[in-house]
Amino acid sequence: MGVSLTKAAQWTSNGKLESTPMNESLLKNIQRFVEQFSFDHPQEAEHVFEEPLQWSTTLVASDFKPGYDISDSTVQSHEKDNEGQPLLQLSPPFVYVRSFSQLSKLLHLAEERKLEEVRACLEENTDPMVKILGLNFATNVDVEGALPEVLCLKDEGKEEDSAMDSNIKIKLFMLLQNKDKQVLSQLLEEISEKVRLDATAVKNEVELLKQFCKEGEKRVLKSLRYTSDFEFSNGCRAPPWRQAHGEICYVVIEPCDTETLYITCSTAGVFLNGGMTHEGEESSYERVSDVYEDLVTLLKSRSPRFAENINKQQVFVVGEPSSTQKVQHVELVDGEEQGQSSYEQQEKNVPKEAKKQRHRPNKAEGKKKYETIWTNLAVLHIYGAEEKKPSTGSGEDKKRLEPEAKSKMKAELPGLSSPGRLSFQKMKTSAEAMHVEPFSESSSESEEEEEQPERRPESDTDLPSEYWQIQKLVKYLKGGDQTASVLTLCAMMDLNLMQETCQLAIRDSGGLEILLNLLDTDDVKCKTGSLKILRKISHNMQMRQTIVDMRGLQSMVKILDSSVKELKALAAETIANVAKFRRARRAVRQYGGIKKLVKLLDFTPKSDNLSTDLEKDMEVARCGALALWSCSRSTKNKEAIRKAGGIPLLGRLLKSPHENMLIPVVGTLQECASKENCRVIIHTEGMVKDFVKNLSSDSDELQMHCASAIFKCAEDKQTRDLVRKFKGLQPLVSLLGKADNKDLLAAATGAIWKCSNSPENVAIFQKHKALETLLRLLTDQPEEVLVNVVGAVGEFAQIPVNKATVRTCGGIKPLVNLLTGTNQALLVNVTKAVGACATDKDNMVIIKQLDGVCLVWSLLKNPCADVQSSAAWALCPFLENAKDAGELARSLVGGLEVIVNLLKSTNNEVLTSICAAITKIAKDKDSLAILTDLEVVPLLAKLTNTTDERLRRHLAEAICQCCVWGKNRKSFRVAGAVVPLTRYLKSEDGLVLNSTVMALYELSKDPHNCIIIHEKGAVQMLIHMIRSDNEEVQEAAARCVRNIRLLAQANKDAKRLIT
Repeated sequence: MGVSLTKAAQWTSNGKLESTPMNESLLKNIQRFVEQFSFDHPQEAEHVFEEPLQWSTTLVASDFKPGYDISDSTVQSHEKDNEGQPLLQLSPPFVYVRSFSQLSKLLHLAEERKLEEVRACLEENTDPMVKILGLNFATNVDVEGALPEVLCLKDEGKEEDSAMDSNIKIKLFMLLQNKDKQVLSQLLEEISEKVRLDATAVKNEVELLKQFCKEGEKRVLKSLRYTSDFEFSNGCRAPPWRQAHGEICYVVIEPCDTETLYITCSTAGVFLNGGMTHEGEESSYERVSDVYEDLVTLLKSRSPRFAENINKQQVFVVGEPSSTQKVQHVELVDGEEQGQSSYEQQEKNVPKEAKKQRHRPNKAEGKKKYETIWTNLAVLHIYGAEEKKPSTGSGEDKKRLEPEAKSKMKAELPGLSSPGRLSFQKMKTSAEAMHVEPFSESSSESEEEEEQPERRPESDTDLPSEYWQIQKLVKYLKGGDQTASVLTLCAMMDLNLMQETCQLAIRDSGGLEILLNLLDTDDVKCKTGSLKILRKISHNMQMRQTIVDMRGLQSMVKILDSSVKELKALAAETIANVAKFRRARRAVRQYGGIKKLVKLLDFTPKSDNLSTDLEKDMEVARCGALALWSCSRSTKNKEAIRKAGGIPLLGRLLKSPHENMLIPVVGTLQECASKENCRVIIHTEGMVKDFVKNLSSDSDELQMHCASAIFKCAEDKQTRDLVRKFKGLQPLVSLLGKADNKDLLAAATGAIWKCSNSPENVAIFQKHKALETLLRLLTDQPEEVLVNVVGAVGEFAQIPVNKATVRTCGGIKPLVNLLTGTNQALLVNVTKAVGACATDKDNMVIIKQLDGVCLVWSLLKNPCADVQSSAAWALCPFLENAKDAGELARSLVGGLEVIVNLLKSTNNEVLTSICAAITKIAKDKDSLAILTDLEVVPLLAKLTNTTDERLRRHLAEAICQCCVWGKNRKSFRVAGAVVPLTRYLKSEDGLVLNSTVMALYELSKDPHNCIIIHEKGAVQMLIHMIRSDNEEVQEAAARCVRNIRLLAQANKDAKRLIT
């Protein structure tokens, strides 16, 4: 629990233990050690910890046996420390433990949840040694041979400790330290059995790759280095505690066409780490990519230039030659002949193509090493040639600008060669310059582009003449004065800059660096010309990525403070083009761009006829909205926009009559509407009315964004009421006629779905035949449309008259067919819709004929909790309206087992829906008998300590229904369900009270249960429930009190007979 926990254990970035074989082995070791501690070391087990270990436990009061003081949901041990504090205390959901003796007992009580408890304890007590022994011991617990120092500290620091207590602490310290060494040794032994790569193979590959770092046309890597120069005797460079994870070394590779790669080489393969530049940064060891078979495979996946050069070559395996030895033999590698063994810890995420080939030492030829080389790259001469030595250049990158050109331009444009500007060869710096934040993107991010390798023509003959013309212009731009630069920029703008090859020509010739440097000058014309070109070429994905790598966004953000309106508009529009991927959006925020862009929105549209100056102001605001639209796809940027006061300013721009202004404004608002605090501002600023107004626009794109904004805002009832008030429901229905525009259709159906959560809106939708139109959209539509359509049908079907409409329009069959899909959001909505339709008996007949019941039941096995709960709720009307519900439930192979097993779920919504389904199933006695055999009673009893009111209600109903079979009333008492049920009578929820009374009445038919109900003071509350408005509840409460009174009277009569 020292080095093994802090070093050998594998932690996630948020402080949780990863689910890996190594961690499982570590947890099992600690579990066995703690369980046996009381038997092996009884004296040390009674030692009281310096501070209690505290964690969130799954145990409840009913799990504890005699030997503990149990009061309602709290538990205390009889054993106490010198200050009278219990050595174990349970205050749900937390448990506090102060000795190994109690820790051992707790694990025995946890039964099958032992590992779960150990994991929770370690995650919430990251340094348990501090709490067990105190700070002085803990600071040295992972240092071998540190015991004398600890003894000294303890003798000096705690004179009041008795000699016996000190001896026990020292023994405890030694026990824990010895266990630490034992665990580490065992983990290393397990790892050694699974080794595939070794230090020698990695070293050979690194040395080979270093030869690709030389200068010249064939150069594919800039540099390659280890993070540590120290090499252990086993050939590894990783610290010993990281070698326990199978890690060999860490390398930093700088490709020519992408940012620097920080790589971990391990026995299981190689992968990217968190950006470690030297050992000791614990957070940097975490894996952030898939695992690859070797460095070459990883580089090919990350560097297009490396892959392009390597793919043209043949791969060979040769014996490792000495520096003067000639290569005698070359063999072609057959990837499928390489041995493969499973290594579950890291191999599970390896791509299929990365598993085809493994480099493995040949055990039969111990001295012979293997390495991978590529022909035609001047690394080795094949068949008798001497091995070429790698070039030993200075390693510094050459500047793209010639010295004389730089001096000329510096004289005219002092800001051109900004020291902060990066060349295309130095894109690495951009990653180091910015503080790295974890990505936090909205759902729309999945639709955005990711960084991808570029596509290039296969040969120079494929390039158009403009490519070479642009290269000449870039040379003029490098060497010209201020006037020549402006003229060159004008000439460049006359070319077709939207053509991809022309855009790449600017970058390849160093022109992009010059254009970005021009942004740092004081010349307005040069800045304007540069931005106009950047605005066009930034439509290209590769150019966007390169601009970010060169920190071009930083210069553009600075220009947003300019007094020249045209410059601000151009800079904002270029930012809008560049910020199409996550890294760019993050850069805009980190450079302070969000606040500056929000300031650009400060414009009040008054009329269609604007002066020239106001037109410029409007253009600045429009471009600012465009940039914010691109940036708002990031969750953090949405919050930044809100804090900067951007939402009200966008609301002001909604009044504009200009379509080109409205589209980016509404686009930004609909992105921000995914956050609740932004929706509140949208509502209070009265923007819903403008959304509704623009639903009637002639622009499909504007209609789509307005419908999408309503879709997200209509989560709130107030917004739904406003849409109805401003007569926005009919325009939404009319948008369903534009079925060819799938984006618009998805937005419109989404808005209808959310608005139909209000019954008043459904009534209006019915007048416009919205349901019939939606039912026609249940086939041949993309999933994003189907999710919304089915969601809306489910809401419509809550009204009885609409259930018949679904049937008469032929909607049942397509709904049932959708139950076979895999989209989880769609399955949730489909099960809800089918369940709503099943409350109509005629619909139920059709659903059963189409095998819909079996399909819904099978969805209980879906791994998604939302799908499970939705399917369980759908089963309730099936079981209630089917003529042979009991036989139907029993006929499904394994159906009842699935229901019972889901009572072990940790999701309250799943548990609530399953309890509701059990209530329906248990009405059939034969089915109830099977449920009883499947041990449904103890599983239901374990849930009785819940505080969730909905779960309490349906749980009490399930218990009530299950009591009618056999000895289940007694079983509920033995399982500890009666006492928690009596506490339900204190609930303020009338439905919970009603179901609890019914359950207690059934339980009171067992005399022992009557005693418990009486002892817990439930009689007075039951008498109060006799006044309920529900006659059934009145009768149940009265009968329950009667049963208790009859038992009390019988007891009195028995005493009289005895006396």
